[in-house]
Amino acid sequence: MTREGWIRLLVIAAAVGALEIACRTGWIPMTVVLPPSAMATSLWDILVSGTHWNDILVSLRSVVAAAVIAVVLGFLVGAVIHAAPVVRGAVEPLLASYYAVPTFMFYPVFIILFGVGPGAIIAIAVLLAIVSMISATLVGLDRIPTVLGKTARIMRLGPVERALEISLPAAMPYLFTGIKLSVAYAFIGVIASEFILSGAGMGYAIAYAYNNFNNREMYGLMLLIVLVVTVVNTALDTVDRRLQARLRR
Repeated sequence: MTREGWIRLLVIAAAVGALEIACRTGWIPMTVVLPPSAMATSLWDILVSGTHWNDILVSLRSVVAAAVIAVVLGFLVGAVIHAAPVVRGAVEPLLASYYAVPTFMFYPVFIILFGVGPGAIIAIAVLLAIVSMISATLVGLDRIPTVLGKTARIMRLGPVERALEISLPAAMPYLFTGIKLSVAYAFIGVIASEFILSGAGMGYAIAYAYNNFNNREMYGLMLLIVLVVTVVNTALDTVDRRLQARLRR
């Protein structure tokens, strides 16, 4: 592990330890926040009992679906916009201000279109995640060195060969940043939407536990989400670091 990794681990351990002490000594009432050890015990019980495995799978399926749709559609839209400078000039300011719009206000529209269930949840998550992929695609295609385009013309590569052998590899470090952001926004969109649009999923289970004053189960599920997101983000960040290192060569 790198020095930065050890420092990160130390900071996390210190924060968890401080919260444990604060809860155990009564500085923070356990009716408000459970100590991390109690959260971990609750999470273990949830996983062993299997009571929420269906909710976990529902959420993960929705996240994967939303992330894949956002990445594929975002890349295609970004490539089309990049190929049309006039369209890009008109659309780019809108992309820059996109996240100022509260995406969740459209949920009544998605309920009408898709009904209450995974369809509406995935649609909201895609709407939240897709712009990061579009922006990353534009940046990545802009950063392809001009010399590679000249090389493709000298080698008389066709459009498909040029895209697969030159454009995509050269733009991949930037594209992967968009993929990483799309996955993060997909998690946010799915879990948040499940609080109001679903009868299943981890977001729904947390809301149900909260409404029934079941703090132990609520915090166990919250810890599960934190751990899943941390593992996924760490894996993606590792790949991203390698791609960025290749870019700096």
